[in-house]
Amino acid sequence: MSAEQRKKMIILMINMFIAIGSFGIIIPILPAYLESINQGGIAAGLMIAIFAGAQLIFSPIAGKWTDQYGRRKMIIYGLIGLTLSMFVFYAFDNIWVLYASRVIGGVGAALLIPAIFAYVADITTLEQRAKGNSLVSAAMSLGIVVGPGIGGFFADFGLKMPFLISAIVSLFAVLFSVLVLKESMTEQASAETNAHFDDESMMRKMARSVKMPFFIPLVITLVMSFGLMAYESVIGLFVNDQFGATPQQIALMITSTGIVSVIVQLFIVDRIVTRYGEGSVLTIFIGVTAVGFLLSLFASSYELFFGITLLIFLATSILRPVLNTLISKLAGNEQGFAMGMNNMYMSIGNVLGPTLAGILYDVQIIYPFILGLGLLVITLAITFIWQKRTFKQTIQIKPEQGKGA
Repeated sequence: MSAEQRKKMIILMINMFIAIGSFGIIIPILPAYLESINQGGIAAGLMIAIFAGAQLIFSPIAGKWTDQYGRRKMIIYGLIGLTLSMFVFYAFDNIWVLYASRVIGGVGAALLIPAIFAYVADITTLEQRAKGNSLVSAAMSLGIVVGPGIGGFFADFGLKMPFLISAIVSLFAVLFSVLVLKESMTEQASAETNAHFDDESMMRKMARSVKMPFFIPLVITLVMSFGLMAYESVIGLFVNDQFGATPQQIALMITSTGIVSVIVQLFIVDRIVTRYGEGSVLTIFIGVTAVGFLLSLFASSYELFFGITLLIFLATSILRPVLNTLISKLAGNEQGFAMGMNNMYMSIGNVLGPTLAGILYDVQIIYPFILGLGLLVITLAITFIWQKRTFKQTIQIKPEQGKGA
């Protein structure tokens, strides 16, 4: 990448890190805070579901606006939404107001995330796309790792202090973007997409995603988000019920998965994609994830389950940027629309995964893992068929072949 590209990537990574990290700050103290206002597990579940639901509903519209009005505006508006959500969470204790703040935060995330990935597509070549998406994904993973640690530290100064710190950090990201971030979308691309929007309603665009060349990667994104969120939502309960794990052991597991994600996305993804191409990497690591889910059914100790969990998160850490890159390559000038659909399908998984996993867990604790395994096997078969039909006809996946595309 050129010096100018690296500068823009650093700005995007800082924004993504602050946005995700500011949310992660509240994770360690959320259960205690909800208990302090006489709320319990239902409220905790709704906090996640409402955020993901708002993100799901608003993502298609946000993707359209990203193409229509530009990346910079949507990034700034998204950060403003997240900032407002955190200030509301700090200022009020009424549960319904807190739910409303989660809606605002979900809308903010819907505006922010597709715009950032569309911005990456604007400033990178096809050969650089995987590396760009990996860097942004690594910033997300780092935010997930660092945020809870900061939140735990500031909780010593009061249960609501992490909410205030989160809001202030998010506000800094808004000001930083207003001052530093420049628009990446060219006037020609903007004119082309605006002309297209005049001819097509939003409902038709939503339905059209099914017929787009990146539909199968969208489905894979949904399944991966479903399986990963289902896995994440029950692993704490599972290792506690099955192996008697302590809170410290659970925290160590979650932190370790975040560290693995950062390392993989910073130093490994670009190298293996450059060598093997997105298609091969996609197939291999969907298979690795499925193997991880299979092995989790037979784990006999906390240490073994810990290792299997690291394997699953390693594979999904590679799959995320690879899927983003595939969708981006297939999207042409509709980067915002494609990333909006990507965010929407991911949000569907984020809503359904924890919900269904919780229900199945109460029936039998291994059922969530069996469900995830079944979906991954089906997805692997679909991926094989899709690559056989599509890749040979439309695009060449390997970066060295991308130059002729």
